[in-house]
Amino acid sequence: MIEDFLTHGVRDVEEALRKAAAAEVTPRFRQLAEGDVVEKSGPHDMVTVADRRAEEQLTADLAALLPGSVVVGEEAVHADPSTYEAIRGTAPVWIVDPVDGTRQFVNGNPGFCMLVALAVDGEVLASWTYAPVLDEMAVAVRGQGAWLNGERLVAGSPAPGADVAVATSHPDFTTEEQKRALTGLVVEGVRPRPCGSAGLEYLAIARGELDAVAFSWELAWDHAAGLLLVAEAGGADLTLTGEPFRIGGGNALPFTAARDAATARRVADLLAAGA
Repeated sequence: MIEDFLTHGVRDVEEALRKAAAAEVTPRFRQLAEGDVVEKSGPHDMVTVADRRAEEQLTADLAALLPGSVVVGEEAVHADPSTYEAIRGTAPVWIVDPVDGTRQFVNGNPGFCMLVALAVDGEVLASWTYAPVLDEMAVAVRGQGAWLNGERLVAGSPAPGADVAVATSHPDFTTEEQKRALTGLVVEGVRPRPCGSAGLEYLAIARGELDAVAFSWELAWDHAAGLLLVAEAGGADLTLTGEPFRIGGGNALPFTAARDAATARRVADLLAAGA
């Protein structure tokens, strides 16, 4: 059933994303009314009516595309944390971030996206990254490559001798121990900067425009889609202990994803040295 869906159903997910964006997200871009934005845990953790309604629509549409599947969405988990456990279950699971980069969306910045990943038994099999204002749709299927608007993505490697550009977690989302690890990137030959939308940072790696990320949180809706996209473009990821990232959790943080295995190892070693 899953194999058949990955052969014939990938475009259906693209259409579901475009439909949700057109109905609930893009009409509200730079048009949010008073009361449409609410803080969840602080000023850097917001939710809008667009997030909620897009997730509701995607939840219905994705579940219908693959009978027997379940949906784990960011806003549903915020309402009921126990629903996150489905990621560790045996049923096919859709992992959804309806608006990744809500801060950018609220500020009228087009640098946000919508993320969907399909996983089975903890393995991400397909992913979709859709930036509706930028009109960019990136799709990855395990073993079949990564594509952006129909063009093959190849991450490549950093130019020899060039500084390694790394997008890092916002300080508000890091513990003191994680902050120490991230200081390992403050060395000659590395250019760390704060990250924007996680999904678009992963896309930047897959298209060879960013060398790596170093993130200190592991919520699957932020990472599942992008990690497969990077992997299928030729990249790699490692946690602080040198193991691959697990979407089910329990990872040693921070972790990195990078354009190639050598860069991932270099960044992971620097994080470990800082810890």
